[in-house]
Amino acid sequence: MIEFKHVFKEYDNKVIAANDFTITIKQGEFVYVVGPSGAGKSTFIKMMYREEIPTSGQIKINEFELEKIKNKEIPFLRRELGVVFQDFKLLPKLTVFENVAYALQVIEKSPEKVKERVERVLELVGLADKTDVFPNELSGGEQQRIAIARAIANKPRILIADEPTGNLDPGTANDIMEIIERINKKGTTVVMATHNSSIVNERKHRVIEIDDGRVIRDQKRGGYKDESNNL
Repeated sequence: MIEFKHVFKEYDNKVIAANDFTITIKQGEFVYVVGPSGAGKSTFIKMMYREEIPTSGQIKINEFELEKIKNKEIPFLRRELGVVFQDFKLLPKLTVFENVAYALQVIEKSPEKVKERVERVLELVGLADKTDVFPNELSGGEQQRIAIARAIANKPRILIADEPTGNLDPGTANDIMEIIERINKKGTTVVMATHNSSIVNERKHRVIEIDDGRVIRDQKRGGYKDESNNL
């Protein structure tokens, strides 16, 4: 579960990126986070994996109370989370297998467990035949699939996706969404920040809209825009 209670975030330049965020996301939900650039979406996302620290308020991710945990506990929090970025963040000198395996090796899984899990997640994203390939030999869509495989390698309870289709053509973006929705159906919570109105409108899920640091809409099975205001 993800719980924000009266969370404020003010940066040193006096910009308020989170103005009284009070949000609960239950295990297994799929939530889009939408809004214009600079609205506060990335801050919301980054506070979940403690890349950013709130100025005040409470954030709880599963059993972790983020305003109370020590720096040495952050790696344990992040084991509960898988994070997918717009720019993939793959390690260029490692093969596909090694990129995915890295997420498991840092938590000291045995070589046998690593091999088994990497093969399973690569099969899930449809790239089981690319184990020995390097990232620069893959298309953008394939690189994003590998990034997703790496993010779910350690079976996180929450998948955070920050503009995962932002650099992809519509057909490839649709393929990526198929994978993310499949992961969600297996019980993983998905929180996805996006500017892609077509995806939000066609693949209906809960929508949280942020503008100027405020949550202005929280709608079950909403569209990219608030359709309830249309006459």
